[in-house]
Amino acid sequence: MKKQGMRRQLLGTIVSNKMDKTVVVMVERMVKHKFYHKYVRRRSKFSSHDENNACQIGDKVLITESRPLSRSKRWRVSKIVQKAI
Repeated sequence: MKKQGMRRQLLGTIVSNKMDKTVVVMVERMVKHKFYHKYVRRRSKFSSHDENNACQIGDKVLITESRPLSRSKRWRVSKIVQKAI
């Protein structure tokens, strides 16, 4: 029997919800610069599956890694942490 590992989870903000059942989530992380030893903000965008179209632009969400759902979607929205005002 094969054990399934922990799936990655990321916290990000929704920047687009124009597609059906899909949202674009921007995840920010801080990386230390090799030469200047200063922390730099890096951003990545992930297409995520939103089954009920519940997410709005500005919401903070937790996304979880999943099997490929389409050409660009490999993540699912698992929880809405904070709704946009």
